[in-house]
Amino acid sequence: MLEELSIWAWVSIGFLALAALVQLYYYWFVFGKLAFYKVPIVSNDSNLTPVSIIISARNEYRNLEKNLASILTQDYPKFEVIVVNDCSWDDSQKLLEYYQENYEHLKVCKLIEQEKYPTGKKFALTIGIKAAQYEQLIFTDADCKPASNQWLRLMQGKLANNKEIVLGFSPFKKTSGFLNLFIRYEGALTAMAYFSAALRHHAFMGVGRNLAYSRDLFFKHKGFASHQHILSGDDDLFVNQVATASNVAIQLHPDSFVYTDAKKTFGDWARQKTRHVSTGKYYKTKDKVFLGVYYASMLLFYLSLGFAIFFRVEPILILGIYGIRLLSQLIIYYLILKKFKSIGLMWFIPLLDFIYLLYSWLFGIKGLVTKQRKLW
Repeated sequence: MLEELSIWAWVSIGFLALAALVQLYYYWFVFGKLAFYKVPIVSNDSNLTPVSIIISARNEYRNLEKNLASILTQDYPKFEVIVVNDCSWDDSQKLLEYYQENYEHLKVCKLIEQEKYPTGKKFALTIGIKAAQYEQLIFTDADCKPASNQWLRLMQGKLANNKEIVLGFSPFKKTSGFLNLFIRYEGALTAMAYFSAALRHHAFMGVGRNLAYSRDLFFKHKGFASHQHILSGDDDLFVNQVATASNVAIQLHPDSFVYTDAKKTFGDWARQKTRHVSTGKYYKTKDKVFLGVYYASMLLFYLSLGFAIFFRVEPILILGIYGIRLLSQLIIYYLILKKFKSIGLMWFIPLLDFIYLLYSWLFGIKGLVTKQRKLW
């Protein structure tokens, strides 16, 4: 009975309800923006201005061999593809020279490693941007493959009406195994957060696997100068720095997706995520609060849930609060994952949600204490 509950039981149920309310706010009023967003059916074909696609590649022979042709054969009237061979020691240069013989719109910039002056991806991208002859820039990686030959048309079509940045979606390819399942889930939730924030006019990041912005915007903000010394962040830190309430658009047409391979071992994935997560501490304060409150509410919810069960709170109360939260989560996630063409993840949400909590806190703390490897 309710009158028989101990003070600690009341405290636990109170915190559980509070955490659930915060979660419901994020589900319906933050992620709901994306869930109920209507994806335009076609792009704006009346403004197909020339575009430069920029790819930084370091020892990416196999990926270039597998994916570059799909970039070079986009259905678009006038574009160039700039591949910056970033100090590769495999046969990438020979392959790129072969492609140049067959595709006149391919430009190759070759960088040579200098021990005294180490470089990174940001330097390579800067070289590519300086070499670009067109104002509008589209970025992807060598290990990425567009979903269709309409990718370029769809991404460029959003660079209109004073929009200077376009955030695209880059899901991980589906393979077997739990690691791949979780990587796809984590990637979808990351995209859910930055697309929802963009729709609320508070864009805080994008992914360089599928990203567009103007050349003028890059040079107006002095490129990557403010974080040039940090190894990663060419995509999220740059967007975090230059995004405004009005200059960002999103593209979620399925033909605009750019697919990439997920890491196959936990060690490789953990190193990659540690590097990525460690850039979060350089975000604007408002963006860290936006993300921090959500992750804190997740932690509080599950801790309070455990305490409520331990202190023998009435099951009907626990199930009621948990059920309302879960139902809201399933509705919003279903609508979003349907847009992401990842509806199969729905079957595993209760399990993946708890694992995602552990992941977000473990890697979040690790990211805070891990010092990014600096170039100088």
